[in-house]
Amino acid sequence: MERRSAACQECGYCAGVGWTGGAEAELSSLEEADLSQITAAVLARVRGRLSGAASRLVPVAVSARHVHVTREVLDATYGHGYELTKLRDLSQPGEFSANETLTVLGPRMHSIQEVRVLGPVRRYAQAELSRTDGVALGMELPVRDSGKLKGSAPIVLVGPRGAVSLTEGGIRALRHLHAGLEDAERLRLTDGQTVSVRVHGQKAVVFENVLVRVSQSYVLEMHLDTDDANAADVHCGMLVEVT
Repeated sequence: MERRSAACQECGYCAGVGWTGGAEAELSSLEEADLSQITAAVLARVRGRLSGAASRLVPVAVSARHVHVTREVLDATYGHGYELTKLRDLSQPGEFSANETLTVLGPRMHSIQEVRVLGPVRRYAQAELSRTDGVALGMELPVRDSGKLKGSAPIVLVGPRGAVSLTEGGIRALRHLHAGLEDAERLRLTDGQTVSVRVHGQKAVVFENVLVRVSQSYVLEMHLDTDDANAADVHCGMLVEVT
């Protein structure tokens, strides 16, 4: 006697949870009690898989082009002793988007205006741009971890009070994931590790070579530049899965 309903034939749960053994043939000859046991087992595996996936979910922040400045760069572009003013706080503690902006000038005199400065001031200056930005500026931007600027692209930063030329500092930021100590332990992540992150949806993709940064002060979050985010239809606050 056939015991599979139309819904059972279409749902795909058996395949989805790895159920094997000729389910259709076996189901046709089982008693109701056996079917109940199978249903319970399948649902348990489905719930377990969903629970496991949920525990690996991480929110995303899409990082638009921005500039980090040193005290010296801020003095040169905004005037000696000038202090950044806060526009709004960012998700990582202590970091903020400033009201101040700079013009980024490339080697062929192409420029991008009003690039946001992020505070507070740092010990290094860099412009974090996308590949699309590099095309607009007429320059090749290497992929770098933040602050690892050796061999990066030369850029000029222009502010209302002056300009500064940097021999290094133009980069495309390496995909990275921030994690606090508890989240890192839960996800079994270590500082400096690289992981893969899966984006679900119509433009599903797996991002490889995602650098993990672990610190007591960090909030769990993956950072993507606008090119990577647009390619996968990712928006701020979307959840992605560490695989």
